[in-house]
Amino acid sequence: MLKNVPKIISPELLKILCEMGHGDEIVIADGNFPSESNGKRVVRADGHGGEEILDAVLSLLPLDTYAEENFLLMQTTNGDPTPTIWEKYFEIANAHDDNLRVGNLERFAFYERARNAYAVIATGESAIYANIIIKKGVI
Repeated sequence: MLKNVPKIISPELLKILCEMGHGDEIVIADGNFPSESNGKRVVRADGHGGEEILDAVLSLLPLDTYAEENFLLMQTTNGDPTPTIWEKYFEIANAHDDNLRVGNLERFAFYERARNAYAVIATGESAIYANIIIKKGVI
């Protein structure tokens, strides 16, 4: 056991977060995201939602202050409404870091970016469009 590490962060996820360097990206994926086919490394977080995983990850990981966008969301399509979970994500991110710079990626561009991410955290989040790419900064 370690002090001050959220219990939701598994040993495997803690190792990945420690291995990541400045500019590396990590995906927090909802339950519908094709994690296994789009991730180099996939950490399962089944049974956990995006909000709680985001809160735990950002308690350990700084956002990149040099990037134009350090928090990327998957764009909605076909006139789908803006997901309510996004506002919750913004609240969580802003509570941890005052350097939030949000961007959006079209669905297939998001998948491509996820393929190049350091890792994908596959959550059990049921909200649609609840996928985020976070760019790691420096301490």
